[in-house]
Amino acid sequence: MSCALKRSSKVLLCFIVATFVVIPTLHADIFMYVDEAGVYNFTDTPTSPEYKLFIKQRRPKPEEKIPSGKYDKFISEASKRHGVSVPLLKAVVKVESDFNPKAVSKKGAKGLMQIMPQNYELLQIKDPFNPRQSIMGGAQYLSQLLDRFDGNVKLALAAYNAGPNRVERSGAIPPIKETMDYVKKIMKYYALFKGK
Repeated sequence: MSCALKRSSKVLLCFIVATFVVIPTLHADIFMYVDEAGVYNFTDTPTSPEYKLFIKQRRPKPEEKIPSGKYDKFISEASKRHGVSVPLLKAVVKVESDFNPKAVSKKGAKGLMQIMPQNYELLQIKDPFNPRQSIMGGAQYLSQLLDRFDGNVKLALAAYNAGPNRVERSGAIPPIKETMDYVKKIMKYYALFKGK
């Protein structure tokens, strides 16, 4: 692609520049040079060193990587046993550990579902780094929270992060930035996984 333009036609030049900048599907570097007659020359395939880079290629943003489904078997099993939807469980695992079974938080939560040590016995977890045990335990706890908050997903998620007592005292998502961000992130992935 190439085009030429007289120097006197500055309005048209502005239009061309604006077009190159605004069109989101443009994926090529644009080069320009002004020849001896004052004509602006544009191309995406320069044929001489006189051409200088005018607009750098706008590279498309890589799509967000969605986990491969490595733990789908355990997530499906936990969903059936504890009545928590697969997309919601998957979203919690994504946000809690980014599907890393060896994840450990600063507070000491471990595994895919980031279970705290004081909850291992209650949730029948012997090895928090075992993917199946972590998912089953996390699904059980999330199911209990959903029951406690009458199926309100956002409140159950807030309770998973900040503790159920804080949520009950607030009567809403507690005004804690980490918890508010946590719920937003999970709801985003929840919608994403539901749409797959």
